[in-house]
Amino acid sequence: MRRARPGAPPGGTGGRTLTSVGADAGFDGNRSADRTVDGATDRTTGPEPVGVKEERTQSKLWHITLSVSGTETPLREVRRGLEQLAHDHPFLLTSRYANDHAEIRYWEEARDLHDAAAVALRLWGEHRSSAKLPPWEIVGLEVIDRETYHQRIAEGYGPPPAAPVGVHPY
Repeated sequence: MRRARPGAPPGGTGGRTLTSVGADAGFDGNRSADRTVDGATDRTTGPEPVGVKEERTQSKLWHITLSVSGTETPLREVRRGLEQLAHDHPFLLTSRYANDHAEIRYWEEARDLHDAAAVALRLWGEHRSSAKLPPWEIVGLEVIDRETYHQRIAEGYGPPPAAPVGVHPY
């Protein structure tokens, strides 16, 4: 799974068809279907081209909002942990925090909602020890596709405007 910034074209979006052409040892560059050898008809040009489709599932960008909560932790430790998470996970857009909860927003590239949600649900746990995050639990997850995100923003009822990119207190 590749992560990408908003607006970046997702990888693996082009469907290509590959063609395989076989030729035996007697191939002389002449594409005639039949050749006469000692009065007999001989097929020596090999099989017809075979279309082989390269199977690539198109990936999409998903806007993730992950909410975590737990026992009170000093604000300085929460901030330091979220800043380290932002360093470890460079596609983090913004984090808002208090001493007992936090919200993290970022973009994820994934094949479908299930994959995006699975990655999001692992984010906190996988970085808990390396970023020294508080031992909080995930209490909320929103995963929406890019089009829905932009539609919500345009209609004025999307997620509340986030603070500028970075880690900020509520």
